[in-house]
Amino acid sequence: MTRIKRNLVPVALLALLTLPPLTAQQMPPAPVRYTVAREYSLRRAIQLTGTVESRTTSRVATTIAGLVEAFPGREGVRVKKGQTLAKLRRTTRELRLQSTEGQLREAETRLEQAETFLQRAQELYDSQVISQQRYDDAAYEVNAWKGKVAQLKADSALLKDDLARLTIRAPFSGVVVQELTEVGQWLKVGDEVVELISTSNLEVIVAAPERYFRLLKRGTRAKVRFESLPGLEISGRVTAVVPRADASARTFRLKIRISNRRNRVSAGMLAQVSFQAGDAYQATMVPKDAVVTEGRRKMVYLLNGDNTVRSVPVQTGEGAGSWVAITGPIRPGQKVITRGNERLSPGQMVQARLLKYKSP
Repeated sequence: MTRIKRNLVPVALLALLTLPPLTAQQMPPAPVRYTVAREYSLRRAIQLTGTVESRTTSRVATTIAGLVEAFPGREGVRVKKGQTLAKLRRTTRELRLQSTEGQLREAETRLEQAETFLQRAQELYDSQVISQQRYDDAAYEVNAWKGKVAQLKADSALLKDDLARLTIRAPFSGVVVQELTEVGQWLKVGDEVVELISTSNLEVIVAAPERYFRLLKRGTRAKVRFESLPGLEISGRVTAVVPRADASARTFRLKIRISNRRNRVSAGMLAQVSFQAGDAYQATMVPKDAVVTEGRRKMVYLLNGDNTVRSVPVQTGEGAGSWVAITGPIRPGQKVITRGNERLSPGQMVQARLLKYKSP
């Protein structure tokens, strides 16, 4: 008996292993979601190449002469508005300011004394104790010290302004892209310190063929992609159309403003710009979720009337929100699988439920 049981186990396993695999029709129905393909009017995209540039670029210069003592504004440093780029020597002007403020305090004291004397002179003059001349001398003394105080205050303010300008600060937030001075260098008024660019708001400069001049206007929306940043797409808008074509290339300049809050894009990058400004046409559209990619092939699973599915090859075109235009054997009104389609096989039974998508 023991021998018979030992022989039965491998026989049973062998029977299971030799069973033919389940066909797509024999597999249990797979739960999926579907949506109905639709027809929409689209505009053919205009594809152009451009270069990213900063909208704000400045060669920051000094407005006062001096010797560079510190230079934190190195290439690649990201700075905020008002942050220090360079510091010039302050000692001489600080000493002058101390001297001027000392003279100012003395002059203010003298002025107080002169005003007190004038007040007493006024009383004596009213009592006819002193002459007109002595009263006029007292008034003159007050006016003289008032002038001296005003002059020294102005000198002090000028020195304070000089001291403030000895610290050269960033006029806007950005990145230092070029160093134009060094510690120990003497700068004259107007000498440049750094080249600074803003990266928060950039623009793409495009040379557009003249055949698009009537189509691309200020305010036209655009989608911008970058060769060096796969998968990144930024929305933009045409902010300027320069109405003068290049004489040799017959192109005109477009400026497309883009946002760069996360600082992923840099000036000088190559950009691919797409405009929805071409001729209108009717397109069959499905949700992007319906498109299954296998290698270089793209396909969509259609839901048949008997709750089976079949795959059809497609090519994708223009996108609109969560929808994409396709070309292939699909007509508006047909049901396309949008959830669970990655695991399907042609002819497989499914249990499908409707999934609604927002219109393009």
